[in-house]
Amino acid sequence: MIELAEIFRRHGPAYREKYGARMLPGHRRAMQDIESCRTDILGGHVYRCPHCGRKQYSYHSCKNRHCPKCQGEEAQGWLDRQQQLRLPVPYFLLTFTLPESLRPIARRNQKTIYHLIFRASAEAAQQLALDPRFVGGRIGMIGVLHTWGRNLSYHPHVHYLIPGGGLAEEGESWLPSRKSFFLPVRALSILYRAKFRDALRGMNLFEEVPGETWVQDWVVHCQPVGSGVAALKYLAPYIFRVALSNRRLHRLADGQVTFSYRDTGSGDTRYCTLRAEEFIRRFL
Repeated sequence: MIELAEIFRRHGPAYREKYGARMLPGHRRAMQDIESCRTDILGGHVYRCPHCGRKQYSYHSCKNRHCPKCQGEEAQGWLDRQQQLRLPVPYFLLTFTLPESLRPIARRNQKTIYHLIFRASAEAAQQLALDPRFVGGRIGMIGVLHTWGRNLSYHPHVHYLIPGGGLAEEGESWLPSRKSFFLPVRALSILYRAKFRDALRGMNLFEEVPGETWVQDWVVHCQPVGSGVAALKYLAPYIFRVALSNRRLHRLADGQVTFSYRDTGSGDTRYCTLRAEEFIRRFL
């Protein structure tokens, strides 16, 4: 079975030699931890059966949140806590994306831009939800940042899981939304774009944004997701796991890595083959 750790062990030294001076400390640490996970480098414990005398050595895990072998229990714990908070109402999944023209700026200024994605999208959704034509009250939102596409391309966006309804102004009455419709995505997209633009206008980064960014459509999705259980399971791995599990790795040969992913449109399984250097860059 191919593992991410093996790819890093084989091709990581060359990658660090070429890009070491430009790598973020967190990227270096992730590579180092994943390469060392459950090997003798981290040590381990010896277990001995008192009946037959058999010994088994168990290596320590790295516990890095970007390691495919670690953090599964953390994700399950988060999922269990969210399940307990779930309301007995229909749920909706809202997704706010960032236009391609803004992605290079986002990659260079991640803390600033990711904050603005959350702020602008949440404010836009809350503002529209207060309109009595849709909800008429204040909504609750669980937001999760996702920075990659299925093929490991850089694609920052935010998912919100939202109960279908909100609290009235006095803070006690529940105002249900329609079962199959929550907010109009066209109006939500325009409002999200405007709030993001206004927040960025006071920063030096504003001058770097191409002018057409503010007139093109910004993609926003809204879909009903029933009780919200399946959507929570979908979001949990984004918080405590990584963009790629070891089971999606299929081939490592001739300096190239082949992995599988699910096509967003058709749902079909597709395969992507990249040079090891490009694969590591995308993963990091």
